[in-house]
Amino acid sequence: MSLKEKEEKIAELEKKLAVIKNDREIDSSKIEETINDYKKETYSHLCAYDRVYLARKPERSHIHEFIDHVFDEFVEMRGDRYFKDDQAIVGGIGMFNNMPVTIIGHQKGRSIDENLKCQFGMASPEGYRKGMRLMKQAEKFHRPIITFIDTPGAYPGISSEENGIGEAIGQSLMMMSDLKVPIIVIITGEGGSGGALALSIGDHLAMLENAVYSVLSPEGFASILWKDVKGERIEEACEVMKMTAEDLYHYGIIDEIIKEPLGGMTTNPVAVYRNIRKVIREQLDILVPMDVNTLIRKRYNRYRKIGEWKNG
Repeated sequence: MSLKEKEEKIAELEKKLAVIKNDREIDSSKIEETINDYKKETYSHLCAYDRVYLARKPERSHIHEFIDHVFDEFVEMRGDRYFKDDQAIVGGIGMFNNMPVTIIGHQKGRSIDENLKCQFGMASPEGYRKGMRLMKQAEKFHRPIITFIDTPGAYPGISSEENGIGEAIGQSLMMMSDLKVPIIVIITGEGGSGGALALSIGDHLAMLENAVYSVLSPEGFASILWKDVKGERIEEACEVMKMTAEDLYHYGIIDEIIKEPLGGMTTNPVAVYRNIRKVIREQLDILVPMDVNTLIRKRYNRYRKIGEWKNG
């Protein structure tokens, strides 16, 4: 039984429990305890495929929810100053504990109309160029940068290729590697391919417990490696790719796992916002006082170490 089917079963049981609770003659405590035990059993043994399902949930918080609940103020800034504004990337200036910070992140929608406007969270070159513009501005005014990653990848359309998506991603990677301000990266949902990597070079990389981060989607991996056109080996691909927060922390790719409540962040997003605030506060206390040369050297060594591990 898939996690989705188990969740549907839990929802059905909880509806029945609500009806029973209205009947004062029936003791519902044992039934409620059984449902809670089933929940614990379900969410305590999640495979990589289950994590992908949770990371992709439409109900999962998106960039504007994080901005509204993690930061005190926010002024959005639009446009790349070359071509247009890409709604798949949201960026601007916010306040965190009375400190101005630059916030940049991927935006997904919940309805079809919203997703069409933001291309399902897949940014075009204009989005990454907008991000770079805000990063350079942050460096000029000595503002820390906080990025939120949630994308299946960069937009693969013809217009994106014509406008230089590869060049935009490469420029973003190069710029972030050398920025003279602290960069905190938080992967909140999907972290797919170069579209995610383009905003992921930083001094501290954290992932929500049920987020995923990988070179491409498991569907794409299965299709390329095994010629799986029917999607029969996607679950296997998720395991092979080592894309979960636990796997990536084990291999030293990420620095921290941000806990989610039982059932994922959709069950109690406020608790997750609180945990994210804690991570940002702790890291700003460490990174902001750091000498610029030390900051850049540590960032360089961090990614050099990953490269040496892969080659070794």
